[in-house]
Amino acid sequence: MRFLRLIFVAALAIILIAVALANRDIVTLSAFPANFGQYLGGRWSVDLPLFLVIFLAFALGMLAGLVWEWLREAHIRREARAQADRATRLENEVGHLRHRHAAPKDEVLAILDRPRATTPARPIASAEPAPGTTLPAGR
Repeated sequence: MRFLRLIFVAALAIILIAVALANRDIVTLSAFPANFGQYLGGRWSVDLPLFLVIFLAFALGMLAGLVWEWLREAHIRREARAQADRATRLENEVGHLRHRHAAPKDEVLAILDRPRATTPARPIASAEPAPGTTLPAGR
């Protein structure tokens, strides 16, 4: 992955250098059209190499897109922050409940939580009736 990133950066650098060398002519960049700036006072234009104008336009476009997306996704970040806060609050509550109920104070819960003792094996049923019981007389 690191190698691919290095190749991409090298290719991008070569392309940017080629664009810069091909567009070295000086151009006048004006803030307002057709001498409108003279009515506001001062000089509202600057002379720059064309490649610098191209790179600045690209950088300003990227910055505008970044700000646009950041503003557009603000509600998503807000909702994620609220869900994270809720999850933290619930985890704290579960931890508190575990600590509070570590040793059950209720007798029923104590009986249920106590490990079962091994019960003696039941005797196998036989054909003879148990002592002290009577069976109906046969016909």
